[in-house]
Amino acid sequence: MGDLERGADDLRAALGAGWGPVRVVAETASTNGDLLADVGAPDRTVLVAEYQRAGRGRLDRSWTCAPGTGLTFSVLLRPGVPLLRWGWLPLLAGVAVHEALGAVAGVEVALKWPNDVLAGIGSDPASFGKVAGILAQTRGEAVVIGMGINVSAGRDALAVESATSLALCGALGLDRAELLAAVLARLDTRYSQWVDAGGDAETCGLGAAYRASCATLGQVVAVTGIDGSVARGSAVGVDSGGRLQVDVGGVVRMIGAGDVEHVRPG
Repeated sequence: MGDLERGADDLRAALGAGWGPVRVVAETASTNGDLLADVGAPDRTVLVAEYQRAGRGRLDRSWTCAPGTGLTFSVLLRPGVPLLRWGWLPLLAGVAVHEALGAVAGVEVALKWPNDVLAGIGSDPASFGKVAGILAQTRGEAVVIGMGINVSAGRDALAVESATSLALCGALGLDRAELLAAVLARLDTRYSQWVDAGGDAETCGLGAAYRASCATLGQVVAVTGIDGSVARGSAVGVDSGGRLQVDVGGVVRMIGAGDVEHVRPG
C-alpha cells in the first residue's frame, strides 16, 4: 500500500463536506477515463492513482510517471454555469496547482498558456521545465480535470528533456498526500468562487490571477494550431474567454487551442 492510499482517510477528512467521494487506487489505465465512465458521479469526485498505464496529456500526448514519484489524479466537476465559460476550467486548475506548489514546495513556478505548469531554480522562466500537466475532458454536464505532477522523479526517469520534477528544483522529501490536499484545497477555493460568479473569470478574480502567473505573456511565441498551422508573434494578453492574444505582424489573433513554444532570443 502506497503512502497516498494510507493517507486517503485523512485526505477525505481534510477536504470537508463539499466534496464527493475520494478514492485512491494502486493502478488504473487512466483516472480521467474512469471518471468519464462514471456517469452518475457527483460534483467534486476525486480519483487518485499511484500508477496510470495509459495516462494522457493535452494534444493526446502520453504522460508517464513511475509509481511513488508523482501525483496522478482526476476531479469530476459539474459546474452548472454557461457552457461557453467552461473553457476557463483548465486555466483555473493551472492557477490552483501554481498556488499550491508555491506554498507547499517552495519552488519558483509559472504557467505556460494554457495550463502547463513550469518550475525551476532562479527567477527566469525561460530556464524552467514542465513539472505538471493538466487535461480537461467533458461528458454531458460534467468536466473531468486530470492532473499529473512530477514530485520526486530523477532526471533519468523523466520521459522528455523539457520536463522536470519538484525534487530537481530543490524541493526534496515532499509529502505527496500533503501536496495533493493543498492542490485540491486551492482548486476548491478557485472553483467555488468561479461558480458563484456564474463562470465569469473577471468578476471572481481568476482572470487577473491567471495573467499574473502566466509566463507566456510578453514572450515571442510560436503557436501550432490543431490544424498544423503555425502563428509566430508576441503574446500580448489573455482575453475574457481565456484565449491567448498573439500580435502577428500588427494583427492580434485570438488563439483558443494550440501548442505554445516560448521562442528564445537569438
